[in-house]
Amino acid sequence: MSATTLLRGPAQPGHRLLRAFLRNPSFMLGLAILLTVVVVAVISPWLFPGDPQDMAGMPTLWPGEDSDFPLGTDNLGRDVAAGLAHGARVSLLVGFSAASIGLAIGTTVGAVAGYCGGWVDNVLVRLTELFQTVPTFLLVIVIVAIGQPSVRMIALAIGLASWPTVARLVRAQFRSLRESDFVMAARSLGYGSPRIILREILPNAIAPIIVTTSVMVANAILTEAGLSFLNMGDPNLVSWGSMIGEGRTLLRTHWFLTALPGTAIALTVLSLNLVGDGLNDVLNPRSGQA
Repeated sequence: MSATTLLRGPAQPGHRLLRAFLRNPSFMLGLAILLTVVVVAVISPWLFPGDPQDMAGMPTLWPGEDSDFPLGTDNLGRDVAAGLAHGARVSLLVGFSAASIGLAIGTTVGAVAGYCGGWVDNVLVRLTELFQTVPTFLLVIVIVAIGQPSVRMIALAIGLASWPTVARLVRAQFRSLRESDFVMAARSLGYGSPRIILREILPNAIAPIIVTTSVMVANAILTEAGLSFLNMGDPNLVSWGSMIGEGRTLLRTHWFLTALPGTAIALTVLSLNLVGDGLNDVLNPRSGQA
């Protein structure tokens, strides 16, 4: 049993959190949209087998014009619905992978800086500030330009550029918790620093980290869309950003080629923001909903 449990009592029942989530309509709406996008991304190979970049029909068909292509086709005759479904896989993969990389780096740097303090804190804070002086999107472009444009490289570049925000948040949480009673109790029991960081402080600082993660996923999806719009995405895969970039030349005559993937991005980012706001309302002890 950890020192936190000894001093703070048993954990709050999970059903109370569940009721708090169910009473939050914004969270439930965002979760429903996000789950829909995830399901479409998972089953896209069965919904639309084959390569979504293959020419499947007549070019520039409008939505509803041909029952075989309910959302129409682009200027090369590619199925827009297939592109949206397969593009969801790329966008979600990049979003969650980049957020995981940034979360791992930022949490490690912030935890060490906030717990150790002193010169270690100063060095890591200066390193964080150094990364923050470079615009995030510009840094991502430079990293992708140096490497080969691919989903892995894009996710890595976004993760390397997004960790300072998490690091500063985690550092602030650790600085406020490192002198708490349950941490002092853990030290008096002879626990080492790694155990105190991982088992005592981090679980008590996890709520704002979870909320920030949803924002990081949304920002990563937007960044990937921007890269694909600039023809710096993976050329072998369809993404929502690449669909917008390819449809911009026909914006006046076939606006749906840009509007449909743009709507998909907007709904996904909106759902992540709603989920993040709902998590903040429920997990924040000051809100009184948890």
